[in-house]
Amino acid sequence: MEILPATDESACRAASAALRAGGVIVVPTDTVYGLAALPGDADAVERIYVAKNRPDKLHLPVLAGTLDHVHRLGVAFSQAAAILSSRWWPGPLTMAFGFSATAARPDWLVGREEVAVRIPDNAFLLDLMRVVGPLVVTSANRHGDTTPASAEEAGSRLAPHVSLVIDGGMLDTVPSTLVNMRTSPPVVEREGAITRGAISSALAGPA
Repeated sequence: MEILPATDESACRAASAALRAGGVIVVPTDTVYGLAALPGDADAVERIYVAKNRPDKLHLPVLAGTLDHVHRLGVAFSQAAAILSSRWWPGPLTMAFGFSATAARPDWLVGREEVAVRIPDNAFLLDLMRVVGPLVVTSANRHGDTTPASAEEAGSRLAPHVSLVIDGGMLDTVPSTLVNMRTSPPVVEREGAITRGAISSALAGPA
C-alpha cells in the first residue's frame, strides 16, 4: 500500500491512475478520510463494500467537483437545494436528492430512488475530480467504527483492499451534515459540521 502526501506533485496523477486501474483509494476530504472509487466501476465499488463490511442495501454517497457534475447526475435540484449549495458548497453539506423525471442520469444510477451528493472543500479532491469526474466516497472505516484522523491508520485498517493512500494530515472526525431534499421542507437526517439551526435559518431566508 503506497502512501503519498496530498501536496506531492505526483499525488493527483497517482490517484487518477489507481482509480482508472480499478483501485480503491483513501483520500482526504474537508471532514474525514474517505474511501473512494470510480462510480462506473462495479468491481471497485463492490470492493468498498467488502473493505468496510458495509451492508449492500446502503448506497454509497457521491462527491462531485462542480455544480455541473451534480446536475449531470440527473437529480431534482430544487430552489432549496440552490439556497443550501450557494451557502455551503464546497463544504461539509451532503444533500440526498431524488431524480428529475426529464433529465438523463448515468447508467450506474439507473434504478436508484435517490443519491447523496456533496462538493467537498478540499483542493486535492477538487483537482482529482476535475480529471476523473465524480467519485463514490464513503468514510474510511469499517462499518460502524469511528473514522481515523490519520491517513496511515485509515489505510492500515482497510488493508489489503486499498491500493493507494493520499495523506492530507490529521483531519477532523466530524462528518458532513446530511439533508434530505426529497421532502418539503427539507429534513436534516444527520447533524454534523453544520447545525440544524443553521440549515433552518438559511432556508427561512432573511428575517
